[in-house]
Amino acid sequence: MKRFYIETLGCPKNDVDSDKLVGTLVADGMEMTGNAAAADLVVVNTCAFIGEARQESIDTILTLDEQRASDSRLIVTGCMAERYGSELAEALPEVDQIAGFGQAFNLAPAERDGTDVSIGAASTRRLIPVSSTAVPDFDLLNLPRPKTMAPWAYVKIAEGCDRSCGFCAIPSFRGPQRSRDIESIMAEVRQTEAREIVLVAQDLASYGKDRPNKLGAGSIVPLVDAVASTVDRVRLLYLYPSDLSDLLIDSICSSGVPYFDLSLQHVSKSLLRRMRRWGDGQRFFDRIADIREREPDAAFRSNFIVGYPGETEEDHDQLLDFVAQAQLDWCGFFAYSNEEGTYAAGLDKHVDPRLMHERLAELRDLQDEITAVRRDALIGTDVHVLVDAPGVARSHREAPEIDGIIHVCDDVPVGELTTVRIADALGPDLVAVGVDVAALDASDGSD
Repeated sequence: MKRFYIETLGCPKNDVDSDKLVGTLVADGMEMTGNAAAADLVVVNTCAFIGEARQESIDTILTLDEQRASDSRLIVTGCMAERYGSELAEALPEVDQIAGFGQAFNLAPAERDGTDVSIGAASTRRLIPVSSTAVPDFDLLNLPRPKTMAPWAYVKIAEGCDRSCGFCAIPSFRGPQRSRDIESIMAEVRQTEAREIVLVAQDLASYGKDRPNKLGAGSIVPLVDAVASTVDRVRLLYLYPSDLSDLLIDSICSSGVPYFDLSLQHVSKSLLRRMRRWGDGQRFFDRIADIREREPDAAFRSNFIVGYPGETEEDHDQLLDFVAQAQLDWCGFFAYSNEEGTYAAGLDKHVDPRLMHERLAELRDLQDEITAVRRDALIGTDVHVLVDAPGVARSHREAPEIDGIIHVCDDVPVGELTTVRIADALGPDLVAVGVDVAALDASDGSD
């Protein structure tokens, strides 16, 4: 049996795409391996969101090329393949195929396709489609997927984005928003057999707007309710604040996972307009306060861009003040990346990189203190957790792979939902009663 290896980079949406590829390759008669050197087919699912992500993708491709067997096939897919296909083919002759979204690939019997195709300058290996199905029908979004190996799973409910944020190139290669049928999503939810489903999309709260006759605006609410009635937990990532309706807030709170991941990006009204974004700090603060009044136990995460062209000291001070007052549980701060083809690339008043990183450090230090205080406040409380792995659990406050964790006793079964008492905090992580804190300290308190 032929074996394949997949390396996934970037966001949770890429994780879902890779899961779909795994299901397809297994159905085509291949076996997954965790060792690239033992694989007949090596796949890199790349990220192209910002410069650092692209460099990580290239470094990973080159590393895996060194590790793989001489007779294996190396295929690059994902956002970089879609956005920079021809450029990658010229720059990386080590790669056997650059496969954009929906382009089939596999290591299948040669008689399926007798054509030798040269993708890179030095590549003469044979490229094989995954099956006899026409390439345009190879739809990652609606492909079936295997059962999740963890007790939680990401489920992508839409592809693409209809917004025109000044800093973002995603719509240029992911295309306009394309929402799935609720029936299709629910079928995938059941396929995962997960206890927690994390819904993801480029613009999650806009789900259904692109299909007014079939779904329509606000369709995210019945979808959340449907998932919540099927699994123990449903969590939403990436909510654009203008679409955070009262109905959606109520649905999230009633699901048992009052976790709000708000895509704010900044709080200065003038800078947000320059970003082609909605809102301002006061609107955001008022909405957060309203949610906390409805659900005092709600947890909040957001991301902010630092150093967007035209960001002044006053803009930066506004963001500092907002972070201090809002007291969010989790915040990510990212240096502005000048992306070719975006509106922002043509703007003036670019921020000096040294100043940008000074602002980043100031914000990150402030948020680290806030997160530590909020985690310390949970000491002595009882929390309901899902055990993800031996000794590792999460409550409603922690999204998988993004936020902190809760250390629990190793003998609590993986996949179990149980209640534990918090005994200590180690930075972003919590420690339940019965766990050896000294041992965790010796291992830097993280997994």
